Amino acid sequence: MLLGRVIGSVVSTQKDDKMRDMKLLLVQRHDARNRALDDVVVCVDAVGAGLHEMVLFCTGSSARQTKLTDGKPCDAVIMAIVDSWDVGGEQVFHKEREAGWTAPA
Repeated sequence: MLLGRVIGSVVSTQKDDKMRDMKLLLVQRHDARNRALDDVVVCVDAVGAGLHEMVLFCTGSSARQTKLTDGKPCDAVIMAIVDSWDVGGEQVFHKEREAGWTAPA
């Protein structure tokens, strides 16, 4: 599983029938200290994530193990919205504290 922040969405009106009605979101990976990495992934949203939310996502064959993505041509899926995490007893992220976060200009 990987940590990331939803930074946008992808709209595709022409796609494989197996991908119909799937919301696609752009997710920027973050490290354990909540620093953004130079890695952006298009993910199927299996949990109703929104813009700027921190999420857990997976890639590869694991991405096809949610109820929504089972048997679908999917390589990345958001399967959780993160409330908080800590590293070594230090809270690194808390959703309520980050509620006012906005994307850098």
